[in-house]
Amino acid sequence: MKKFLLSALAGTILLGAAAPALADGRRRDQDAAYQATQSGQVRPLREIEARVLPRMAGASYLGPEYDSDTARYRLKFMRGGSVIWVDVDGRTGAVLGRSGN
Repeated sequence: MKKFLLSALAGTILLGAAAPALADGRRRDQDAAYQATQSGQVRPLREIEARVLPRMAGASYLGPEYDSDTARYRLKFMRGGSVIWVDVDGRTGAVLGRSGN
């Protein structure tokens, strides 16, 4: 029982330590997306959403992720019990692919 409690405590501590790092990574991507949009290198997220959302009728939009290394947006949707990812080139606004149902 002690081993289980110690293991659970260690896992909680590790997760707690990782959370700020994950938040910091997201913040950097948000900053990169903002800077790329301001400089005209990437299309505004609202423009990309305006192109993609109408194609996803019946799905709930959960939000975007931005990858600053590839200048791609990944829009996340939920339909039924399935998650759907739509990858979009941030420079052109072209849909690159879709995964999920």
